[in-house]
Amino acid sequence: MLYDLFHYLDKLNVPGAGMFQYISFRSSMALIFSLLVSTIFGRKIINKLQLLQIGESVRDLGLAGQMSKKGTPTMGGIIIIIAILIPVLLFARLNNTYIILMLVTTIWLGCIGFLDDYIKVFKKDKEGLKGRFKVVGQVGLGLIVGLTLYLSPDVMIRENTEIRKNDVITSVEHSPAIKSTKTTIPFMKNNNFDYRDLASFMTDHRTAATWIIFVIITIFIVTAVSNGANLTDGLDGLAAGNSAIIGVTLGILAYVSSHVEYAAYLNIMYIPYCEELVIFASAFIGATVGFLWYNAFPAQVFMGDTGSLTLGGIIAVFAIIIHKELLLPVLCGIFFVESLSVMMQVTYFKYTKRKTGTGKRIFKMTPIHHHFQKPGNTGIDAILQKPIHPVPESKIVVRFWLVGIILAVLAIATLKMR
Repeated sequence: MLYDLFHYLDKLNVPGAGMFQYISFRSSMALIFSLLVSTIFGRKIINKLQLLQIGESVRDLGLAGQMSKKGTPTMGGIIIIIAILIPVLLFARLNNTYIILMLVTTIWLGCIGFLDDYIKVFKKDKEGLKGRFKVVGQVGLGLIVGLTLYLSPDVMIRENTEIRKNDVITSVEHSPAIKSTKTTIPFMKNNNFDYRDLASFMTDHRTAATWIIFVIITIFIVTAVSNGANLTDGLDGLAAGNSAIIGVTLGILAYVSSHVEYAAYLNIMYIPYCEELVIFASAFIGATVGFLWYNAFPAQVFMGDTGSLTLGGIIAVFAIIIHKELLLPVLCGIFFVESLSVMMQVTYFKYTKRKTGTGKRIFKMTPIHHHFQKPGNTGIDAILQKPIHPVPESKIVVRFWLVGIILAVLAIATLKMR
C-alpha cells in the first residue's frame, strides 16, 4: 500500500521517498510496527476479552500451577493476526503472488482457529470444531497453495550451474527462470530434489502427476505443521517463542534465496520476487515477540487455536514457497517431537490395551512438555518416570527455546553443510 505511494513520490523526487525501494528498510518498519501493534493494541484486546468473559476452561490434570490458569483470556491469537496483517498491508508489495498466498494463509487458518475457539468458549463444547472440519479447512488451504504455485506465471526459480575449469569450480551462474517442482534436500551436496522423479511411472502424464503429488505433499505439510504448533501451545510462551525463532530463520532463508549473488555464493536456487517474504517474516517475528509481552509466564492471555493453527500454517506455507519444506523436521523439531510424543503415546496405549487388557504409557503425559511438569513414581504406568520432581513451567519453556535456537542455527548451517 505505502510502497506504491512512495514509489510515486520518488518519481516526483520527494526526499526520502526512495527508502521504500529497499527491503531492509521496509522489513525494519514492518518489524517495528508489528511490535507496536501487538503490544499497544494487545492490551486493549485483552481487556475486551476479559470484558466478554472469554476465559480458558482448565481441567485438573495434576500439573503444578495448572488451575491458576483458569479464566485467563484466550483467543489472543487475534493479536498476532492483526499485528501481522497491518504491517504487511502497509509495507509489502500487494501484487506479489507470494505475499497474497501468505495473507490468504493467515486469514484462512485464523478463521478456522477462531471458529474452534468460539465453539469451545461460547458453545461450551470442550472438543471445539470437529477434527474432520479442521482437516477439510487445512486441505482446502493446501489446495489453494499448491495450485497457485502450479498455475501462477510469477512463480519461477533459477537453478545453479557450476562453471568448472580443470575440475575446479571457478564460478556459479543461474540458469534462465523456469517453473519447477524442485526442492532443497539439507545436508547433501547436489541438494535439489525434483518431485517429478516420484512420477516417473506416468510417462504420458508426468507433468500433471507431478503437480498432483506436489499438492498432496503441500496438504500434508500444512496439516502436520499447523497441528504440531497447536500441540505445542500448552505452556506460557512456548509456541510463540519457538515460532519467533523459526520466523527469524525463515526470514534469513528467504533473503538469501531472493538475492542473486548470495544464492550463487551459497549454491542454492534463486527465487525471483520472494524478497517480499522477508517483510512478512519481519511482521511475523514482531507479532510473536510482541505477543510474548503478555503471553510469557505467567500468561495474561493465551493464543488459543486462533493463534496456534495460524502460526503453524504460516511456517509451513512459507517454507514451501522458498523450497525449504524438507528442512522443516529440523527447523520445527520442537513441533515435530511434540506431535511424535502424542502419536507414540496413543499408539502404545492402544497396543498394550489390546494385548494385555490394560493400557500402558510411554510418557507420564503428552504432549511431551507436560511430561516434565508431572511428578514421577506416582502410580502412572510409564516407561519414562524421570524427572521425579516436576520442572517449573518457566524453566521448561526456556529450555525448549534453547533447543529451538540450536535447531534454527543448524537449519541455517545446512546452507554450507553439504
